[in-house]
Amino acid sequence: MRKIFTPLPLLAGLLISAGAHADTGKLLLTGGVSTIEGAAGGGLTPWAVIGSNATADEIGGSAYITHVGTTDYGLNVYGAAVGIHDRYELSIAQQDFNTRGTGVALGLPGLHLKQTIVGAKVRVLGDAVLDSDTLMPQVAVGVQYKTLGSTGLDNTLTALGVKRHGVDVYVSATKLFLGQSVLVNGTLRATRANQNGLLGYGATLGGNEDKYTLQPEFSVAWLVSKNVAIGAEYRFMRNKLEGAGRAAGLGNGLRSGDWKDIFIAWAPTKNLSLTLAYVDLGVIVPATTASRKQTGYYLSAQVAF
Repeated sequence: MRKIFTPLPLLAGLLISAGAHADTGKLLLTGGVSTIEGAAGGGLTPWAVIGSNATADEIGGSAYITHVGTTDYGLNVYGAAVGIHDRYELSIAQQDFNTRGTGVALGLPGLHLKQTIVGAKVRVLGDAVLDSDTLMPQVAVGVQYKTLGSTGLDNTLTALGVKRHGVDVYVSATKLFLGQSVLVNGTLRATRANQNGLLGYGATLGGNEDKYTLQPEFSVAWLVSKNVAIGAEYRFMRNKLEGAGRAAGLGNGLRSGDWKDIFIAWAPTKNLSLTLAYVDLGVIVPATTASRKQTGYYLSAQVAF
């Protein structure tokens, strides 16, 4: 099994350093929460905001743990991020996807798909808070390097022409209407990922789905009070595996769908936020789940300073 390198010691050192610098001046929840990929934003999609509570002259950090439970699957995620001068962000996330009955159906009981995501983001335009009385959004560019760990599914992915590593690049624009207590975000992602990379990247069997495609993602949040926000997200997913599945005799058994959620986030203190959401992840390997939609819950806790 190939060992996956994760720069956890480096991030740990930055987080320790951050604790000595950051004394937040940010408004609660305007820095977003931690996504399932580690970047700051909503639960499913990154925003242009920089993670942590650090302002322009500070270095801050955050750490989080997330659990997603759907009809047939479970996903655990943990990670950390460092925000530098409210302009640069470094993040890492470790995903553990429990296939449950799908693994059993594939003859691989107890199958877990584990993915490591290392990310970087830089704010290139605007300031969400300072420009809240103008039409200028905050704009950031991000990159995520993803590696899917080796499992008993490797031979199947190879037969479908799927790779186990990939790079996503995205641009996010976040606009905060402070007077109306509303935040909107749009992200455009260049990706080859299947199910966010949990089923690898691209596919060449039965065609060429190995090229990058642009996928839009949207979020809206309403700050009900200074420490409570409600909102929704929609993340388009390219259906790259279905053609390969048909060529392998699985019909539409590898079809996928878009991801979406409705969430509520609560920050009882400036250092802690809790997020609860209803999620709909479409279908995931419907050949083994009777095409059931993967709906369920999302629960996340984040500490930031």
